[in-house]
Amino acid sequence: MQTEISRASSLAPSEVEVEIDLRRKRRWGESLIQFSLWICGILSIFITLGIVVVLLFDALAFFQRPEVTLFEFFTGTVWQPQILKFGIFPLFNATMLTSVIGLSVAVPLGLMIAIYLSEYASPRARGILKPVLEILAGVPTVVFGYFALNFMTPVLRGIFGRDVVEIFNVASAGIVIGILIIPLISSMSEDALNAVPQALREGAYALGATRLETAIKVVLPAAISGIAAAIIVGMSRAVGETMVVAIAAGAGPRNFASWSEALGGLNFLNPFKAAETMTGHMVRISGGDLSYDSLDYDSIFAIGLMLFLITLVLNLISRWIIKRYREEY
Repeated sequence: MQTEISRASSLAPSEVEVEIDLRRKRRWGESLIQFSLWICGILSIFITLGIVVVLLFDALAFFQRPEVTLFEFFTGTVWQPQILKFGIFPLFNATMLTSVIGLSVAVPLGLMIAIYLSEYASPRARGILKPVLEILAGVPTVVFGYFALNFMTPVLRGIFGRDVVEIFNVASAGIVIGILIIPLISSMSEDALNAVPQALREGAYALGATRLETAIKVVLPAAISGIAAAIIVGMSRAVGETMVVAIAAGAGPRNFASWSEALGGLNFLNPFKAAETMTGHMVRISGGDLSYDSLDYDSIFAIGLMLFLITLVLNLISRWIIKRYREEY
């Protein structure tokens, strides 16, 4: 036995043969997780397809009715189903107006918060502010709706006058929608800013740039694709918001007798008057005694299809911006 051991120890390292099993081993935990993710992906695809099919089927039933025409739907300025007027412009205009007001509030504040958290905040400050933003994002939207009605509207009426600002108005709803989507824009923008390599910042500091100049002229342009995507996602969120506009914006469409009335004096852009958005209209008429397969019932799906197309276009624009302006380091 000692002779065999001494003989084996006298062999060179290259002469010692060690069998290594290089065959792929089955990891059942990882396989189960991979299968679960695959199932979730398939389910999400089928659910999306089901929603699209339902929207298309019921919207087609609406447009096949003799009272409705595509030309009137896209060019009419009155939405009044009781008198067979189905112009989508009043609802579309209110939706876009509240969304633009919301973005005008959320984009500057969200970007400033993202720049502060990414470039200025200490780890302790970041650890405090991030949970606060998450709490703001978790507040129910119905609370934001009553906040807009009971707080923001009196503030606007006190500033601009009670004769100018109506109790239900687009401005208060849009401002609160902006507050609502600040956490979304700031969080996504901060992720985009943090993805910029530290070497770019150090190079700017080496050239004598201040922290503000580095953040504005170096980091922000390098993360422009992610920031633009965050803004468009926030726009999609604002377009689809329901409870805030249902409570604070108004309970009826802002109809116009003609396009000349709508465009005259830019009346359609007046943010201090009441107006009903597409989502607010869907909520209002769905809550009443709405019979199945009626004209009003089918109109809900036509409006829903319009919302789906708007958000789809916004998401496609977001993907194009990311692909077009993405910087890889």
